[in-house]
Amino acid sequence: MKITNALGRRKSAVARVYITPGKGNIVINDRELTDYFKEESLQYIVGQPFEITGTVGQFDIKANLDGGGIKGQAEALRLGIARALCEVDSEAYRPALKAAGMLTRDSREVERKKPGQPGARRRFQFSKR
Repeated sequence: MKITNALGRRKSAVARVYITPGKGNIVINDRELTDYFKEESLQYIVGQPFEITGTVGQFDIKANLDGGGIKGQAEALRLGIARALCEVDSEAYRPALKAAGMLTRDSREVERKKPGQPGARRRFQFSKR
């Protein structure tokens, strides 16, 4: 039984994904998918790579998620699963995942706060007098 691993990142969230052939169980930080991601939209985001490649219920996923918020973690996990599927069978899965944009890391990050102002771009209110 071959274990394939991949890494997914989004904002400040990091997902380490371990994929094995199985029945479709997804375990995140020792919790079930439905227990970790309560919202159905987040569960849908995580399952997208399987739906695109037509491999729903064929692989077991064990993932370690760290950092970021719940949405960023879901998208990091999606990228990790897509990369892991590409390592399993690149010729079969890569073209479909690439066309759906699943293999591109979303590089948008929060801009840092600058000194002397309340946020990254926001300035304190100007007073002439």
